[in-house]
Amino acid sequence: MSLTGTPFLLTAIALVAVALVLPLVLWSRIPGPAFLRSTARMLMLLFAQGTAITLVFVLANNANSLYDNWSDLLGTGNHVQAAADLGADGTGGVQVRDLPRVHQTFAESDGPAMHQAGGVRVTQLHGQVSGVNAEVYVWLPPQYNEPAYRNRKFPVVELLPGYPGSAKAWFGSLKVHEQLLPLMRDGQVAPFILVAPRTTLLAKMDTGCANVPGKVNADTWLSIDVPKMVTDNFRAKAAPDGWGVAGYSAGAHCATKLAVAHPDRYRAAVSMSGYNDPIGERNSLPARNLELRRRNNPFLLLRADRVPPRVALYYSGEVHDGYEAGAALQRIAKPPTTVQVVLLPRSAGGHNMALWRPQVTEVFRWLTLQIGPGARAKASPPPSLSSAGSRHAALASGSASREAAARRP
Repeated sequence: MSLTGTPFLLTAIALVAVALVLPLVLWSRIPGPAFLRSTARMLMLLFAQGTAITLVFVLANNANSLYDNWSDLLGTGNHVQAAADLGADGTGGVQVRDLPRVHQTFAESDGPAMHQAGGVRVTQLHGQVSGVNAEVYVWLPPQYNEPAYRNRKFPVVELLPGYPGSAKAWFGSLKVHEQLLPLMRDGQVAPFILVAPRTTLLAKMDTGCANVPGKVNADTWLSIDVPKMVTDNFRAKAAPDGWGVAGYSAGAHCATKLAVAHPDRYRAAVSMSGYNDPIGERNSLPARNLELRRRNNPFLLLRADRVPPRVALYYSGEVHDGYEAGAALQRIAKPPTTVQVVLLPRSAGGHNMALWRPQVTEVFRWLTLQIGPGARAKASPPPSLSSAGSRHAALASGSASREAAARRP
């Protein structure tokens, strides 16, 4: 039975109902000695508590897309077939353009909201360079199959979840495709191809989108194998001008790290409630080694660059939850690197989907300016920081200063 499927949810609800009825019916009717009666009553209470906890977990998991399947939950899944030392650029000396084309078969994806807005497709990808074997979800914009666009190539945004987090989260919990569909039809947002690859590749561990020889080549999986598969199978723009990457929480860290480390592969990155130092996630693999921490910290990477990369970064977050990470990069960034920082008020929500979901439309309007059609010609000065009293619909368009907002607790 699927962890995120309707049958399991209904089963959990039914068990809770049974657990509530059992004590009402049997509490005073249990036969036998006092010891056996007490034991039976204790078991009924434990059963009631267990089923209640299970139902709460199922509801929370479905709402936040934390665990996609039983192997993720139990920590038994491993999607790494090989993890060779691929060198500083993550290619292992391979000329990616010389690799054979990847022809993938896609199926209709199951799960909450996956059938909405034209449906999300899924494929199982065997990474040619990274040695990762995992699923990748793809959503095509409404214009993709229209005759007028048959010769058009489309910009691409990779979507990365937090940890723990399912690759489906952007579609299931954040409803990115449902939110963007009408905006794409109206021309308010560019028609992006949306790609959500699996990022939980090792059991009970956040890879931090890093390459760690002998362990995992998550960076290469996300920045080489997945993009190559997309360009081989869809009318996607070439990197870097047509590619962006966005994430929340641990996925936000990955997004900015990938863009800063590989400006030849990405032009823009979005960080929602992210961090720079991998130690921001306690289960991070790169955080276990000081050198790995340094090599996977976008702040240190950007500061060490002799030639500032041509990359645009968008940070949003509350005080002590993403805002400082963006402000730090903004202080050291030099043209052509640009960093926009949006301060979110504490009233907007916590570190959860309720905070990130309302930001989707503003984030993709920004991405449209960076990698959409005619992005360079349409680029405009970034809006000022959000007001401390802004509502969800205007989180990224207020006018409060950093100083005024930072004074709020």
